[in-house]
Amino acid sequence: MKEIERRLLSELMKNSRRSDRELSKAIGASQPTTTRLRSKLEKEGYIKEYTIIPNFSKIGYTIMALNFVKLDPKLTKKEIDAFRNTHPETVGKTPSGVVLIQRGMGLGYDAVIISFHQNYASYDAFRRNAKNNMDSSIVELNTFLINLEEERSTLPFTFAFLATELLKMNNKITE
Repeated sequence: MKEIERRLLSELMKNSRRSDRELSKAIGASQPTTTRLRSKLEKEGYIKEYTIIPNFSKIGYTIMALNFVKLDPKLTKKEIDAFRNTHPETVGKTPSGVVLIQRGMGLGYDAVIISFHQNYASYDAFRRNAKNNMDSSIVELNTFLINLEEERSTLPFTFAFLATELLKMNNKITE
């Protein structure tokens, strides 16, 4: 990734609502160059989508859940791939506030599901539904709950700090 592309991506992470004209001033390039760079970043997959970060508690969510999943170690690669492919469809059919399902490692878990809930009852229904639908694949499901109604936050959810960090990266960004 070229330095100018990194600067553009950083500026978009801070505020994607700005026009290409405003962005061109921020990165020190012409407006046509900025438009071309933005299109290139979209085409190459560096930009997945443009969205907002809402105030979750104001729109009705009081809980964010980090759900840690331990998969059955006896699962074959084929079964894991089937597990991976079914969940986007399942989540899409039954709205559950899920924003991310990602494989990973640490703390003895294999995956994490990040979800938002209106209240504890909706979280509990989500958890029961997850266990029932994925029972044969999941050995353990543990959750860390975050109260979104608490006024004070150590650090609010934002990409602005990550955008600043992106500018400090010297190595090539890989997929």
